Amino acid sequence: MDQLLEVFVAVAEKKNFSRAAEELHMTQPAVSQHIQAFEREIGTRLLDRTNKYVKLNKAGEIVYDHAVEILGLYTKMQRLVDDLTNKTSGPLTIGASYTFGEYILPYVIADMLEQYPLVTPSISIGNTRDIAESVLKHQLDVGIVEGDFRHHQLMIEPFAKDIMHIVTAPTHKLAKLKKVTPADLAQETWIVREEGSGTRTAADKMLDSLDISPEKMMEFGSLQIIKESVEAGLGVSLLSKWAIRKELSMDTLKIIDVNGLPFTRTFSIVTSSPYRTKALDTFLQFVREVSEKS
Repeated sequence: MDQLLEVFVAVAEKKNFSRAAEELHMTQPAVSQHIQAFEREIGTRLLDRTNKYVKLNKAGEIVYDHAVEILGLYTKMQRLVDDLTNKTSGPLTIGASYTFGEYILPYVIADMLEQYPLVTPSISIGNTRDIAESVLKHQLDVGIVEGDFRHHQLMIEPFAKDIMHIVTAPTHKLAKLKKVTPADLAQETWIVREEGSGTRTAADKMLDSLDISPEKMMEFGSLQIIKESVEAGLGVSLLSKWAIRKELSMDTLKIIDVNGLPFTRTFSIVTSSPYRTKALDTFLQFVREVSEKS
């Protein structure tokens, strides 16, 4: 059954029998036979086929979501059993929200691999909501997310505080003021992340705490684009101290002094199971050390 699931997932993701066969190192007729056998097993057609494409039908979408989760659990089970008799090694799938993933995680991974070179990490960067969903579906071993995140089906461990500042370009008019008021901030263009992002949630909470309703907001899906936009004078933003260290040292961004700031949020470890491989336990030890450096 596990091979049938693997073939079905490959066809669903590649949307093509030939490309799925190439990925699986199988012939196209063999892939077709596996799909037919799987559809007989399930009791209904799962794929709509034409000469140009293959796509999931409604039943196929349901089966695909569960197939991905089942394969993730099966892989995790195998690794946990293998882990009992082996030293710290093997694959480790890590998901992280943008601030932690882009500005902290590379250093955590480098420190870990220096001592445990047999661990093979695979990293996905996304917003908090997407990372949590992937952990829940067992597509990731662990997620690192931002903010006051809660989910009744996931285990969540806050491990470090993240200090956030309002920043502008050094030439911005606010940068020339000794003290900036909420009224000043309300008139500015705010450059923020998209809904579902931990950084966006922090910005919304901060604005609420200052009782600010900005006249204009611009959404961008990347911290780097936000920083460069602020540097260019397009507006202001609330960003983690981890994300702006380089820009502050180069004087391309400036922190704005506002009563009630800086804003503080939490980094949290998210997992879906109490069973952990040695590789995951080792990684978490290095992650928790971030609190000592923050």
